[in-house]
Amino acid sequence: MSASETPSPGYTQDKTAYARRLKRIEGQVRGIQRMVEEDAYCIDVLTQISAIQSALKSVSLGLMEEHLGHCVKHAVEHAHDTGDTAEMDSKLAEANAAIARLVKS
Repeated sequence: MSASETPSPGYTQDKTAYARRLKRIEGQVRGIQRMVEEDAYCIDVLTQISAIQSALKSVSLGLMEEHLGHCVKHAVEHAHDTGDTAEMDSKLAEANAAIARLVKS
């Protein structure tokens, strides 16, 4: 793979599992919409929102793990092989920014 080629996303092997999980979360969101339309008890709605937030956090952490173990690892290996650290620096900056966003949320 040349330096200009970008490897496939790290989550590609688990793409089906991620898609399935996101579909389940989508269904949970629709369920909350119905709860609100049907005037469900507010604590029950909040409980479901909390469950969705936890599910999204789990997906986010899985994707971050895949990014570090695949994309960042590829960039580090490329830097080691070529001495060109630009891609590695870029991927590390991306990862740091993504982690900061996850921690803030």
